Amino acid sequence: MPVRNLEKIFRPESVAVVGASDQPGKVGHTLLHNLRLGGFRGAIYPINSKRSSVQGMPAFAGLADLPSAPDLAVVCTPAPTVPGVIKECGEMGTRGAIIISAGFREVGAEGRALEDEIRREAARYEGFRIVGPNCLGVIAPHTGLNASFAAGTPPAGHVAFLSQSGALCTSVLDWALEEGIGFSYFVSIGNMLDVGVGDLIDYFGADPTTDSIVLYVESISDARQFMSAARAFARQKPIVVYKAGRFAQSAKAAASHTGAMAGVDAVYDAAFQRAGAVRVSLVDDLFDCAELLARKRLPKGPRLAIVTNAGGPGVMATDALLSLEGTLATLSDKLLAALSGALPSCWSHGNPIDILGDAPPERFAQALELTLADEAIDAALVVLTPQAMTDPTGAARAVGAVAARSSKPVLAVWMGGKSVREGVELLNERGVPTYNTPEHAVRSFMHLITYAKNLETLYETPRDVPLKFTVDRAAARCRFHDLAAGGASILSEDASKELLDAYGVSSAMPLRAPTADEAVKIAELIGYPVVVKIASPDITHKTDVGGVALDVLNAEHVRSAFARVTSAAHEKRPEARIEGVTVQRMISAPDGVELILGAKQDPIFGAVILVGAGGVTAELFRDRALGLPPLNERLATRMLQSLRSWPLLNGYRGRPAVNVERLIEVIMRFSYLVADFPEILEIDINPLLVTPEQVVALDARMVVDRQRAERPVRPFSHLAIRPYPEQYVRQVTLADGRAAVLRPIKPEDEPLWHELLATCSRESVWARFRYSFRETTHEMATRFCYLDYDRELAIVAEVEAAGQRKLAAVGRLVADPDHERAEYAVLVGDAWQSQGLGGLLTDYCLEIARDWQLRRITAETSPDNARMLAIFRDRGFDLDGNTPGVVTAQKTL
Repeated sequence: MPVRNLEKIFRPESVAVVGASDQPGKVGHTLLHNLRLGGFRGAIYPINSKRSSVQGMPAFAGLADLPSAPDLAVVCTPAPTVPGVIKECGEMGTRGAIIISAGFREVGAEGRALEDEIRREAARYEGFRIVGPNCLGVIAPHTGLNASFAAGTPPAGHVAFLSQSGALCTSVLDWALEEGIGFSYFVSIGNMLDVGVGDLIDYFGADPTTDSIVLYVESISDARQFMSAARAFARQKPIVVYKAGRFAQSAKAAASHTGAMAGVDAVYDAAFQRAGAVRVSLVDDLFDCAELLARKRLPKGPRLAIVTNAGGPGVMATDALLSLEGTLATLSDKLLAALSGALPSCWSHGNPIDILGDAPPERFAQALELTLADEAIDAALVVLTPQAMTDPTGAARAVGAVAARSSKPVLAVWMGGKSVREGVELLNERGVPTYNTPEHAVRSFMHLITYAKNLETLYETPRDVPLKFTVDRAAARCRFHDLAAGGASILSEDASKELLDAYGVSSAMPLRAPTADEAVKIAELIGYPVVVKIASPDITHKTDVGGVALDVLNAEHVRSAFARVTSAAHEKRPEARIEGVTVQRMISAPDGVELILGAKQDPIFGAVILVGAGGVTAELFRDRALGLPPLNERLATRMLQSLRSWPLLNGYRGRPAVNVERLIEVIMRFSYLVADFPEILEIDINPLLVTPEQVVALDARMVVDRQRAERPVRPFSHLAIRPYPEQYVRQVTLADGRAAVLRPIKPEDEPLWHELLATCSRESVWARFRYSFRETTHEMATRFCYLDYDRELAIVAEVEAAGQRKLAAVGRLVADPDHERAEYAVLVGDAWQSQGLGGLLTDYCLEIARDWQLRRITAETSPDNARMLAIFRDRGFDLDGNTPGVVTAQKTL
């Protein structure tokens, strides 16, 4: 229940402080003091069994003595008493609690037992929500609520700050009070016994006072909820994350290259990127970054121009940009000519654009305006140093005016102290983010680029790759159980490749040879040259033990290779079981590139896919990219493009380009395999040989969880992002006898969605959207085609007309974060009306809603939409036409 009853915590009408105190220095004293002085307008009830009044307010011996149940109880009594307090709250009807008290899981087994007891008590009362325990508390400045023991209340603002560290909260709050930084909410979440990060992101996503979220996390508990909430929030507002513990190592030793290369922190990076969040590495950048991103002025590319009145700071900015792998814009001939006509002859004639130390405000404005007008510039950084003839305030006014007229982001550095202060204030008033050093400004710009790229990933339409995926999943699973039944946790190379082959990933299939004579027979059967490898269930990295012989050309060499690899394996791994060798054809590809493609199970985010430079040096160079499945064409492409070895794949210094299209398809097929088998803990294809013609797995190995393999596993429980719900694909027949397919919408359907809307009349559009528009946009399409299948679903009716695929209708279900209610809407294209599609889609969406265990469906239509009203009546919806121009339909399931 992600957001249910959270208003009892963040917008209560009455608050009880359990453990309120008259003694300064006590947590209960500070809490009550903050509540009284923070401006909270509701009732405040001090609870203290030993005093009749606390801080001049009438006190109550217990919660049962209160005149009415408070919305919120703030608990700061000793840990052993807290389960009893929660029981009292539940019995009297309180449904929100903030547990400040420490002494829970952070102290060991005894504390964990107390948390379990609290959880059991709260579960007895439907909708009971808890923040904490072991937290600083909650501050909601817009309502005057300070239910914390922090030293002060920050001003109201538009940034929600969420932190797992109470100590960091106090430091940030002190800094924010000094700097005048405002917050919509300030939340210390503590041990997250109930309310977690995902819950809060969902809640603040619907809050009108919150424009961005700043998040300090040490760990994520519910990965799927976090990813769903963060992706939904990031589509509208930015999330800035500082993740502590960047260099923590995985607790388990990895059995594969992928396991070793996909470290904990790299997985968090991949998750934040997929969620559309921006990760910062310095606490100093958190709020500057949030403020910058919330301005919603994003660059279309990475090309930065630097305008400055001093050469040194311009060089500093350039060095910072290049060290962060940013892009210093190249000035076009047109821009160079324009600047030369406007600036003194001795200007720098390059980027940074040095407009000289005597630059008046007008020169700053003219240089910036010309620069921003050039199509080869995506953003500008203006750096001012106060010199003898500098007017920092006038320059700020001029730069602010130019920035206000431009759609491109402008950042400013006004270096100095008292002399530039007024200019900085002017720039801030004009919405120009200002910084005190070039390095700080450049870091913020790079965060802006990251955010723009992440949003692009969320919004970008992948191509509809004609991936004919016809794997027999039932047969593949049955075969997997046979292969995994031997008892070893590591599947052999041939078993691993057999499963890859079932998913359309080509491989050089090895054949087992227990003796040298058998190895010769196999080699002569498949043809020379061949590769001879050690066969052992205990040896994962064959090269490390000298267990691989390449380019074996004849029978004599086969016998020699057999003796050499088995002897080397015995010598280096005497405890290993040696089962002979495997023989496979040698694939020689001088124009090929060796990659690694793998996956591992992360303890937090589940399955993670890795692609990178492969071969024996894979771990040495660590050129890799991580992504969370499921992967589509665009996501797979972006992973490849992020590699340092990407130029090799596209042809480098005369080498031909490899078959990138086939490589992308292989990565997508591999993603299907990973999604279908939660039992696979680690999998390596290394090397994956990519040539101009083909993509072939030369070696492969899987590590499986025997316990999972031997018991039923909930589908996709190992994925942080729910994949495309293929179970909802259904064949139907229209009223005129034509066939149609009802299926969930995909991002690749965006062109068809635009086409459907373009064929609809103004009346049809109004009936569906309740507003009119001339044409659809990509931004609109992202809301309707890019879905989080864990929360929302759009079922399209796909038909064939004139030999082309068309969308004839769309029915849409959008569930609330609690998955209790959903909104339903349907659109039938004008050309496809009178075919029964409205009824078919409504029936199917109701069926899916029951499958989701939703409690209620609501919909809206216009009073003159007779067909839709009849559909709702026939299916038992309650209709309410009291609102002019709208009929609301509701159905309890």
